[in-house]
Amino acid sequence: MPALRLHDTLTQKLAPLAPRRPGEVRMYCCGPTTYDVAHVGHGRAALAPDILVRHLRARGLRVVYVRNVTDVDDKILQRSAESGEPPMDLSARMARLYQEDVAALGCLTPDVEPKVSEHIPEVIALVERLIERGAAYVVERPGDVRDVRDVRDVYYSVRSFPSYGKLSKRNLDELRVGARVGPCEDKRDPLDFALWKGVAPGGWGWDSPWGKGRPGWHIECSAMAGRYLGAGFDVHCGGMDLVFPHHENEIAQSEAAHPEGAPLASIWIHNGFVNVDKEKMAKSLGNFVKLRDVYARNDPEALRYFLLTVHYRGPLEFDTHKRDDGRVVFPGVVEAERRVDYLYATLDRLSALSALAGPPAAGEGAEPELPARLPKGFAALAALADGAPARAAAALDDDLNTPVVLSIIAEVAKAANELADAAQRRGKDQDVARAAPPLARRLHAALRSSLDVLGLLQTPSPVYQARTQEQRLGLLGTTRQAIEAKLAERAAARAAKDFARGDALRKELERDGIEVADSPTGTTFRVSA
Repeated sequence: MPALRLHDTLTQKLAPLAPRRPGEVRMYCCGPTTYDVAHVGHGRAALAPDILVRHLRARGLRVVYVRNVTDVDDKILQRSAESGEPPMDLSARMARLYQEDVAALGCLTPDVEPKVSEHIPEVIALVERLIERGAAYVVERPGDVRDVRDVRDVYYSVRSFPSYGKLSKRNLDELRVGARVGPCEDKRDPLDFALWKGVAPGGWGWDSPWGKGRPGWHIECSAMAGRYLGAGFDVHCGGMDLVFPHHENEIAQSEAAHPEGAPLASIWIHNGFVNVDKEKMAKSLGNFVKLRDVYARNDPEALRYFLLTVHYRGPLEFDTHKRDDGRVVFPGVVEAERRVDYLYATLDRLSALSALAGPPAAGEGAEPELPARLPKGFAALAALADGAPARAAAALDDDLNTPVVLSIIAEVAKAANELADAAQRRGKDQDVARAAPPLARRLHAALRSSLDVLGLLQTPSPVYQARTQEQRLGLLGTTRQAIEAKLAERAAARAAKDFARGDALRKELERDGIEVADSPTGTTFRVSA
């Protein structure tokens, strides 16, 4: 196992990842509660485990990645009552939208994506086990509450688990000060939490040994993680907001059910909050930005790049700006899209230069041969290309340090463009002509390797260019045909030696964000991000 170290929330230290099964890493990530569409915070929570999965697989390890879908929850029931859409229809629709949105962000599909509604038997079995072990108890709702007579709930007894609070670093006495008992609860201790919520006849729920009801929020993850990963596994992922109480309760449930086993997870990693205009993004505050809102303005690859510019554990500032025309833009994502444009253009330049070398002498994928005599500065470029993939891997081994990987990518891309510029300037120099194409191939391989492990630039360049151009033209309120008509008018003015008119048309296009490039083969245009 490579020396991969992750910051473990439990120990508050960098911990080496030592898989419990040789050559295989098993990991679980808390997915969405599907009562609404996904926002940028959901995207960030899906991204950290995605980078980890990609890095582990690039290292040659087998990964079993489980990300759940909470499709049974009180929030879903409340939204269903408001909209009139049946709860399971609502949650199924929102789950599909979530999957579409994180797939657009470039996140890999988990190996298993279990839904709570499809694992009620596992939930019931786990609750029964906790009752048998004395870690949970059954109560009837207070008899003076209308329509809930004979409805039974099951609660977890927090004080039965001596190490409760070890993940969030909280003690029971402090927690008890802020704890409360709701109007329909009959808990033995205010700290206890629901494993099974009984419902009155006709309510939304499933049959169980305790009557009709539905799972509490926390028990579902313990049940599904146990179903697919066993009593203990390697890495548990989630947002920082889940440390308490959700993940604390997962530990209590799972480890109480299997006291003879190892800890629930060897390492706990949590991504930081997303702040919108200096305030934490939250649906309760009404300041959340939907992933689809961003995709309507910027390419999803730009958002992925932007999210990777900040270490996954740190807070991410997602600023917004309202333009004079009333349109909201996201400055950080706009700048990230320019960087993505630059990287696609860099790969295209390298591909064109590499092609001059012909196929590799030893077959496809062979290391490009460099001449013994290299022009000045080319040896440094070759060393950079050869060392970049290992440097990028080392940065990811250091707690998934994606900002460092992006800096390495930027360094290689800068060198690649310097090479392409040198080859263009010194086209008749035989030493440059011999060395530049194989060196371009090495730089392309280094850049491609580092981008792949971050899940960036996974689209063929022509496809990316076409979709971003169409989106940007739409935002400008114009069409390709309109731009081409203006370029034709400019060409006619230049042919008639009306250079003033031609320059005016070019400036008009540039003012609208259209970059015009003249070459011996003709005029092309590009819509800037």
